[in-house]
Amino acid sequence: MLTSSEGMAIAVMIIAGIIAYFMGNISPAILIGRLHGIDIKKEGSGNAGTTNVLRVLGKKAAVATLLIDIFKGVFAVLLGKLAAAFFLPPEFAPYTAMICGLAVFSGHIWPVTFGFKGGKGVATAFGVLMAISPFLGLAELGIVIVVVAISRMVSLGSVIAAIAFPFIANYYDPRYLGWGLLMALIVLYKHNANISRLVKGEESKISFKK
Repeated sequence: MLTSSEGMAIAVMIIAGIIAYFMGNISPAILIGRLHGIDIKKEGSGNAGTTNVLRVLGKKAAVATLLIDIFKGVFAVLLGKLAAAFFLPPEFAPYTAMICGLAVFSGHIWPVTFGFKGGKGVATAFGVLMAISPFLGLAELGIVIVVVAISRMVSLGSVIAAIAFPFIANYYDPRYLGWGLLMALIVLYKHNANISRLVKGEESKISFKK
């Protein structure tokens, strides 16, 4: 049987996770697309994310999409940390942050408010990692920048960073290994079409000049 403190911890984690999930439902790609009179999920690659917004609506819309997606990841983790600080013993803080991070990430990818059809979660995952640990966020960002600079393929950068993430998470703190592996598997699953095109040599490249 659960003690009162354990029950309180579970309740706080569940409530914080639910709030974080609905924070993830805020989809700037879809909302900005609607402001321009289009359904971003029916344009370009059909993905409700920064890269597709860049191709369809241009730089300003893409920057706005990127920043909102990142900061909702940051705020969700900060919500978890704040909830843990006020209501839970210190040892629960990392787990509450992980739950909120996974929840906002899932809310972005599978938003109930948009028929469970969202983006691929990379920008939101970056915000989550920066809020949990700048080391995790910057390590992943470094991998993406190097791979994209060499290949000019954003998807390849995301895939390589996802593959590397469980190892980086385990190095940072072994408690994050399972969480990191789950996040990575979700990113790879959402990039399955990109991976297929990468294998076939058919993946689109971005133009740095443009």
